[in-house]
Amino acid sequence: MQAILDQLGGLVLGSVPTVIFFIILVIAYGVLVRRPLEKALAERRARTSGAIDQARAAISASEEKAAEYEAKLRAARAAIFESRQQRLKEWSAQRDAALESARKDSQMRILAAREQVEQTGNEAREQLAATVSQLSSHILRVILPQGGNSTEVTQ
Repeated sequence: MQAILDQLGGLVLGSVPTVIFFIILVIAYGVLVRRPLEKALAERRARTSGAIDQARAAISASEEKAAEYEAKLRAARAAIFESRQQRLKEWSAQRDAALESARKDSQMRILAAREQVEQTGNEAREQLAATVSQLSSHILRVILPQGGNSTEVTQ
Protein backbone atom coordinates (compact mmCIF):
# COMPACT_ATOMS: atom_id res chain seq x y z
CA MET A 1 0.00 0.00 0.00
CA GLN A 2 2.97 2.17 0.66
CA ALA A 3 3.95 1.73 -2.95
CA ILE A 4 0.61 3.05 -4.07
CA LEU A 5 0.90 6.03 -1.80
CA ASP A 6 4.41 6.69 -3.04
CA GLN A 7 3.19 6.49 -6.59
CA LEU A 8 0.29 8.82 -5.75
CA GLY A 9 2.64 11.22 -4.03
CA GLY A 10 4.88 11.21 -7.09
CA LEU A 11 1.91 11.84 -9.35
CA VAL A 12 0.59 14.68 -7.17
CA LEU A 13 4.06 16.16 -6.99
CA GLY A 14 4.41 15.85 -10.76
CA SER A 15 0.97 17.43 -11.26
CA VAL A 16 1.75 20.52 -9.12
CA PRO A 17 3.47 22.38 -11.97
CA THR A 18 0.54 21.46 -14.24
CA VAL A 19 -1.97 22.74 -11.67
CA ILE A 20 0.04 25.95 -11.21
CA PHE A 21 0.26 26.35 -14.97
CA PHE A 22 -3.50 25.74 -15.24
CA ILE A 23 -4.26 28.33 -12.54
CA ILE A 24 -1.99 30.86 -14.29
CA LEU A 25 -3.71 30.03 -17.56
CA VAL A 26 -7.19 30.58 -16.04
CA ILE A 27 -6.07 33.89 -14.50
CA ALA A 28 -4.45 34.98 -17.80
CA TYR A 29 -7.64 33.97 -19.64
CA GLY A 30 -9.74 36.06 -17.24
CA VAL A 31 -7.45 39.06 -17.52
CA LEU A 32 -6.55 38.88 -21.21
CA VAL A 33 -9.68 37.46 -22.82
CA ARG A 34 -12.76 37.38 -20.61
CA ARG A 35 -12.64 40.93 -19.17
CA PRO A 36 -11.96 42.64 -22.54
CA LEU A 37 -14.59 40.43 -24.13
CA GLU A 38 -17.12 41.33 -21.42
CA LYS A 39 -16.25 45.03 -21.85
CA ALA A 40 -16.69 44.75 -25.62
CA LEU A 41 -20.00 42.91 -25.20
CA ALA A 42 -21.21 45.47 -22.65
CA GLU A 43 -20.19 48.26 -24.97
CA ARG A 44 -21.94 46.52 -27.86
CA ARG A 45 -25.09 46.10 -25.75
CA ALA A 46 -24.91 49.76 -24.76
CA ARG A 47 -24.46 50.82 -28.35
CA THR A 48 -27.14 48.46 -29.58
CA SER A 49 -29.62 49.48 -26.92
CA GLY A 50 -28.61 53.11 -27.48
CA ALA A 51 -29.13 52.69 -31.21
CA ILE A 52 -32.46 51.00 -30.55
CA ASP A 53 -33.44 53.82 -28.20
CA GLN A 54 -32.34 56.36 -30.79
CA ALA A 55 -34.30 54.49 -33.46
CA ARG A 56 -37.37 54.44 -31.22
CA ALA A 57 -36.94 58.15 -30.54
CA ALA A 58 -36.54 58.82 -34.26
CA ILE A 59 -39.64 56.73 -35.01
CA SER A 60 -41.69 58.56 -32.40
CA ALA A 61 -40.41 61.92 -33.68
CA SER A 62 -41.28 60.96 -37.25
CA GLU A 63 -44.74 59.81 -36.10
CA GLU A 64 -45.22 63.14 -34.34
CA LYS A 65 -44.13 65.01 -37.48
CA ALA A 66 -46.43 62.84 -39.59
CA ALA A 67 -49.31 63.61 -37.23
CA GLU A 68 -48.39 67.30 -37.38
CA TYR A 69 -48.28 67.21 -41.20
CA GLU A 70 -51.61 65.40 -41.29
CA ALA A 71 -53.12 68.05 -39.02
CA LYS A 72 -51.72 70.80 -41.25
CA LEU A 73 -53.01 68.97 -44.30
CA ARG A 74 -56.47 68.65 -42.72
CA ALA A 75 -56.40 72.35 -41.82
CA ALA A 76 -55.33 73.28 -45.36
CA ARG A 77 -58.08 71.11 -46.85
CA ALA A 78 -60.60 72.72 -44.50
CA ALA A 79 -59.37 76.18 -45.51
CA ILE A 80 -59.62 75.26 -49.19
CA PHE A 81 -63.12 73.88 -48.63
CA GLU A 82 -64.15 77.05 -46.77
CA SER A 83 -62.66 79.22 -49.52
CA ARG A 84 -64.48 77.19 -52.15
CA GLN A 85 -67.74 77.43 -50.22
CA GLN A 86 -67.24 81.19 -49.87
CA ARG A 87 -66.60 81.55 -53.61
CA LEU A 88 -69.69 79.44 -54.36
CA LYS A 89 -71.76 81.67 -52.08
CA GLU A 90 -70.36 84.78 -53.77
CA TRP A 91 -71.06 83.37 -57.24
CA SER A 92 -74.54 82.37 -56.15
CA ALA A 93 -75.17 85.85 -54.77
CA GLN A 94 -73.85 87.41 -57.99
CA ARG A 95 -76.01 85.08 -60.06
CA ASP A 96 -79.06 85.86 -57.92
CA ALA A 97 -78.36 89.59 -58.23
CA ALA A 98 -77.98 89.27 -62.02
CA LEU A 99 -81.21 87.26 -62.21
CA GLU A 100 -83.02 89.83 -60.09
CA SER A 101 -81.66 92.64 -62.24
CA ALA A 102 -82.69 90.80 -65.41
CA ARG A 103 -86.12 90.08 -63.90
CA LYS A 104 -86.62 93.75 -63.00
CA ASP A 105 -85.37 94.83 -66.43
CA SER A 106 -87.72 92.41 -68.18
CA GLN A 107 -90.65 93.56 -66.02
CA MET A 108 -89.85 97.17 -66.90
CA ARG A 109 -89.73 96.24 -70.60
CA ILE A 110 -93.01 94.34 -70.27
CA LEU A 111 -94.65 97.34 -68.59
CA ALA A 112 -93.26 99.67 -71.26
CA ALA A 113 -94.45 97.29 -73.99
CA ARG A 114 -97.94 97.08 -72.37
CA GLU A 115 -98.14 100.84 -72.16
CA GLN A 116 -97.05 101.12 -75.79
CA VAL A 117 -99.57 98.45 -76.84
CA GLU A 118 -102.32 100.24 -74.89
CA GLN A 119 -101.31 103.56 -76.41
CA THR A 120 -101.22 102.03 -79.88
CA GLY A 121 -104.60 100.38 -79.18
CA ASN A 122 -106.08 103.69 -78.03
CA GLU A 123 -104.72 105.43 -81.13
CA ALA A 124 -106.11 102.66 -83.29
CA ARG A 125 -109.52 102.99 -81.56
CA GLU A 126 -109.49 106.74 -82.12
CA GLN A 127 -108.56 106.24 -85.76
CA LEU A 128 -111.26 103.57 -86.10
CA ALA A 129 -113.81 105.85 -84.45
CA ALA A 130 -112.90 108.66 -86.85
CA THR A 131 -112.88 106.28 -89.79
CA VAL A 132 -116.19 104.70 -88.76
CA SER A 133 -118.03 108.00 -88.79
CA GLN A 134 -116.56 108.92 -92.17
CA LEU A 135 -117.28 105.47 -93.61
CA SER A 136 -120.80 105.44 -92.26
CA SER A 137 -121.56 108.83 -93.80
CA HIS A 138 -119.96 107.70 -97.04
CA ILE A 139 -121.97 104.46 -97.03
CA LEU A 140 -125.17 106.40 -96.36
CA ARG A 141 -124.44 108.74 -99.24
CA VAL A 142 -123.78 105.84 -101.56
CA ILE A 143 -126.82 103.86 -100.49
CA LEU A 144 -129.30 106.68 -100.19
CA PRO A 145 -130.13 108.71 -103.22
CA GLN A 146 -128.67 112.08 -103.46
CA GLY A 147 -131.62 114.08 -104.02
CA GLY A 148 -133.92 112.49 -101.51
CA ASN A 149 -134.32 112.91 -97.84
CA SER A 150 -131.11 111.89 -96.30
CA THR A 151 -130.51 111.65 -92.66
CA GLU A 152 -127.07 111.32 -91.45
CA VAL A 153 -126.27 108.94 -88.76
CA THR A 154 -123.82 110.32 -86.36
CA GLN A 155 -122.11 108.64 -83.69
